[in-house]
Amino acid sequence: MATSPEEIVSVRAVISGRVQGVWFRAWTVEQASRLGLAGWVRNRFDGGVEAVFSGPRSKVEEMIATCRRGPSAARVENVAVEPCEAPGGLGFIQRSSV
Repeated sequence: MATSPEEIVSVRAVISGRVQGVWFRAWTVEQASRLGLAGWVRNRFDGGVEAVFSGPRSKVEEMIATCRRGPSAARVENVAVEPCEAPGGLGFIQRSSV
């Protein structure tokens, strides 16, 4: 019996807490790339970090769980997640702050 391909999903995550100045964006690029996700990450002027993750549902869910922990110097207080449009393009990049 053949298995069907896993559903591809895209989500926007806004991570708050002590997440700027702690290498969060570069760490996110490393983690998302390791999972084979497409998307981007950037700092927000409100002190948070925003990211779009796109890929197989299980990998996106794993990335969200990883963001809840964050890199060792971070202190994540909240990760708000909502569905979004696919980011387009391949790979995972760091964008300029907004």
